[in-house]
Amino acid sequence: MLQKWKEKTKKLKEDIYTLYLARRDPRIPFMAKAVLVITVAYAFSPIDLIPDFIPVLGYLDDLILLPLGIWLWIKLIPPEVLHEYRNKAKQQLLERKPNYIVAAIIVILWLLLGFWVYQVWFANIRKES
Repeated sequence: MLQKWKEKTKKLKEDIYTLYLARRDPRIPFMAKAVLVITVAYAFSPIDLIPDFIPVLGYLDDLILLPLGIWLWIKLIPPEVLHEYRNKAKQQLLERKPNYIVAAIIVILWLLLGFWVYQVWFANIRKES
């Protein structure tokens, strides 16, 4: 079962990257671009149909609507365009190397945030005692 989830996750990652690569291709019809915009806007929107703080149901809309939007987008684009960009996505995902500079920047930001929280917290403890 875990292997199935890994395969589905990998496929979804490839589809999202395919969607990203093909977004500006002039061969994609307007309706497919509209579905793409709506899907991406919903994914990044702070407003959900069912709020995330509701246990289980909160994430259920994301687990259903986002793959549904991707599936619909895939159905609306020409098969040759989909095939071309899927191949590009697979190739680029295999060739992708880790970006150590970005990773280092993220680690430094987390460390700075942790240091700041530590300073604020201990400053409050010293004031209280």
